[in-house]
Order: sequence, then structure tokens, then C-alpha cells
Amino acid sequence: MPTGLSPHASVYAFAVMVKAPRSGEVKTRLVPPLCAEEASLLSACFVQDILANLLAASESVPVHCYAAYSPRGSEALFRDFLPPRIRMLPPRSVGLAHSLPDAIEDLIAGGYAGACLLNSDSPTLPTSLLVDAITSLCVPGDRVVLGPAVDGGYYLIGLKQPHRQLFQDIAWSTDRVYQQTVERAASIGLELVTLPAWYDVDDAASLGWLCGELFGDRRPPQCIRDGYPASHTRDYLRGLLATGSERLGIMNPLLEPAV
Repeated sequence: MPTGLSPHASVYAFAVMVKAPRSGEVKTRLVPPLCAEEASLLSACFVQDILANLLAASESVPVHCYAAYSPRGSEALFRDFLPPRIRMLPPRSVGLAHSLPDAIEDLIAGGYAGACLLNSDSPTLPTSLLVDAITSLCVPGDRVVLGPAVDGGYYLIGLKQPHRQLFQDIAWSTDRVYQQTVERAASIGLELVTLPAWYDVDDAASLGWLCGELFGDRRPPQCIRDGYPASHTRDYLRGLLATGSERLGIMNPLLEPAV
């Protein structure tokens, strides 16, 4: 259960599911085009931008923001770059099938009216979608809020009750995750609110979309809103692109002048 929490019936929680950015253990599907160290540094940039995005959303909706980290004992790896207003939520289990419902359960048991969990793969997720997720949860009645990802998963799930059934017998890390979760919600009679689609950055193709979005003013497939600026990610990728755009899977990026 989160510590230092003052229960308040009208406050919600955001938590981003983050894995310690150790070389060779995160963003492994980006190796190649990146090397393992570059992938881990990019992962840390993603986390910084996503947490900054959560804090930006918290200016518009009543939420507290968390990093739901793993594995246990890796807290020190996050302390250097977590903003002071971000709280830490320790893991109880290993694997999404357990860590996701555990996080929802712990946050709601801690006194929040509901919680939204996010992946750590979408650094440019529009802030407006985060606000929409909390606004949808604030409406009276039980429901699940889902943000479908372009790859068939989801980038966000929001709940007022744990509903562990939503996480059981799901084909994790496949393109069936979102649809299976929708079907599970229907089977238990849970109202569904669907947000606009966004994309995860987890392979060379989606890394190309990210570079196109940040440097070429090109929206990724199925994405209809302008993305979050993601300054940490932008700055790091600018440095990598300076060493050769082909290595990142894109050609002739429209790089902005460094400031």
C-alpha cells in the first residue's frame, strides 16, 4: 500500500509502470538499431517525459502521481531523475498479469477514488488523453477506461475497483491484449470507455514514428491529436540522429536546430 497518502474520496491516482533502466534489460526490441546502453538511456528519457506529462495533467484534474517500479530493490536507480512530486509504488509480484492488478488494488486500498495505470513506452502521449481518462472515471458509476495502442495492446487502463478478472488469462505482449480485455469487461458487465488510440515505442518501426513526430511534424498512424513535446526524449534522440538517421530506421529526418 502506498505510504504517505492522505485518503481523499475525490482524488485519483496516476501510476506509470516502470522497469529499472538497466542496460540489456529494457527496450531490448530496439537493439538493433540501438545498442543496449543507448536503449536503456532512451528508456530513462521516456520515463522522465511520461512523469512530467502526468504532472502536467495533474494541473487540470485531481490526481497524485506514482512510479510503479520494478524490480523490488531498484529504488535507487530512479531517485536521480524522478521529480519530487512523484511517489514510489513498490511491486508485490512479477509479470503484468499480477503487477497491474496489484498496483490498482494498492492505490484504491490507499484511499484513492480510482487509478489509471500507464505504460512507459509512450513518451508523446497527449496530455489531453490523460485528462480525459480521469474525467471519465469521475463520472458516477463503475467502469473501465482503456486507451488502445496501435499495436493491439493498451497504453492506459483506469478503474475504480480492482476487477482482477480483467488481467487474468490475457495473452500479454501480443496484438490481442486490448480486444481480450474489452471482451473480459463485457463478460463481467463492466461499462467500457475507450480513449483515442496512441502508439508504443518498442521496435524500429515505432522508433521511426517517434522521430517523425518529434522532428518531422508527422503524426503516427491512427493518432489524431498532437503529442506531448517529450523534451528529454527529443534531446537524446537529436544526439543519436546526429550520428546517422539510417541507423534509427528513418531517412533524412527534419531535425530542428539545437537551442
